[in-house]
Amino acid sequence: MKIYKVGGAVRDQILEVKANDNDYVVVGVDAQEMISRGFKSVGKSFPVFLHPETKEEYALARKEIKTGDKHTDFEFVFTPDVTLREDLERRDLTCNAIAYDEEKGEYIDYFGGIKDIQNKVLRVVNPEHFTEDPLRVLRVCRFAAQLGFEPTSETIELCREMVRDGAMKHLTAERIFEEMMKALKTKNSSKFFLMMRQIGALKEIMPEVDALFEVPEKEKYHPEGNTGGHVMSALDMAFGVEPLVKFGILVHDLGKAFTPSDILPSHHGHETRADMPIRTLCKRLKVPNEYKNFALAAARWHMHYFKIFEMKNGKIYDLLQSLEIGHKSYLKEYIAVCRADFESSSCEDRLYERMLFEKKAELLEVAQNVVSQIKAQDMPKFENLVKDSRFGMLLREYKIAVLSKKIEEFKNKELSAVVC
Repeated sequence: MKIYKVGGAVRDQILEVKANDNDYVVVGVDAQEMISRGFKSVGKSFPVFLHPETKEEYALARKEIKTGDKHTDFEFVFTPDVTLREDLERRDLTCNAIAYDEEKGEYIDYFGGIKDIQNKVLRVVNPEHFTEDPLRVLRVCRFAAQLGFEPTSETIELCREMVRDGAMKHLTAERIFEEMMKALKTKNSSKFFLMMRQIGALKEIMPEVDALFEVPEKEKYHPEGNTGGHVMSALDMAFGVEPLVKFGILVHDLGKAFTPSDILPSHHGHETRADMPIRTLCKRLKVPNEYKNFALAAARWHMHYFKIFEMKNGKIYDLLQSLEIGHKSYLKEYIAVCRADFESSSCEDRLYERMLFEKKAELLEVAQNVVSQIKAQDMPKFENLVKDSRFGMLLREYKIAVLSKKIEEFKNKELSAVVC
């Protein structure tokens, strides 16, 4: 029995970054011997065991036999005679196909993974094995974003061939969304989508986003020259935000792809036209309702943010209400989307405009705090009011009246010096 650390943990060890978890491969034993040594079996499709003390995962060395077109269509061979090299050769990229012998303190690198890590490149281990799993196309794009590595020309061409051959049609919506979420957690999320576009996968999986690269923009405000480039820049401007916010950024301008040609490149009204493509994309990828509903609200209201000081107070109230999703306010997340949109656009006086942006955020936060504390019982003569169909309208009017007073106080106190 021989145990090796493998996969991403070894790659991260070489990169001198902290790994999320450790994975181990065991060579030379069967499932019964693992259990006899105190390991707990948890694998369903193939033997995976939890260490009796550390609870880390240990998998038997295995070979894979392709049985169908889907990324899950495999049979596994995990007999004691499967070698470490055979186990590593079935992996996707050389940087993920290195083993580490903790007893000897030695790396086992059959495929040049260490050199590729040093050169920051993504290279396929075995093209024949790679093409058996269509999910690996997205993993290349995700690792490009996560690691900041560049795929080799051979790797890019192999991915293109797989896309042209229809590999993306065999991926489940759940796995696509899972890879996207992992990419949205990285600092370089835009690279995931740009790489997908380069190999043709973005058009297959997210045609609504791919279409944005053909939509012209006024270079005065968006030097990228097209909406897709602007959205990618906005993703790059989103620092330290959760994937939910980045998803909102990704789709906030989808309505621009449906702008009538006679009003290009102003895109007037694109925020309302985003509703349909967002719903279509979310349905196809089985996006969770929380993500979908937030994205719809952020897209619908993102242009209003920049007019907050001029907006009627009733409209501000409606904005805040639209961000109440599932009894939770998503105002902070909405502001983060608008901030990324703002930071990725050009303006003449960046310092002044940034100061105004933060004041708008403060105004909305004050307004949200006011609205959240108002109760129906606070209404004058509440006990005497008839609780009929008009009651909701009266409550709305009361909240707007209270809100208006606070907003005017804020403007008089906070904005006079700034605006002047």
